[in-house]
Amino acid sequence: MADESGNAKANPVRAVVEVVARALVDKPDSVEVRESSRRGMMVLELKTAPSDMGKIIGRQGRTAAALRTLVSVTAEKHGVRAQLDIRD
Repeated sequence: MADESGNAKANPVRAVVEVVARALVDKPDSVEVRESSRRGMMVLELKTAPSDMGKIIGRQGRTAAALRTLVSVTAEKHGVRAQLDIRD
């Protein structure tokens, strides 16, 4: 898993999202994670194929909530603040 600059392990929070999302979906090659910053907080945007969106969200949003929890725990461990946005 390398980012645009070819640097693997550039961001551990992003790596967690990519690994888990790719494991959940039917089309792992369509998983995209973009990173930006908003008000001093890292914002990760997760995009997948439309047919895989239900797998990312889960029943009553449980999978999405679990992903967001993983993001906050990983970010806290590395001393940053982060949030996950799921885009369709």
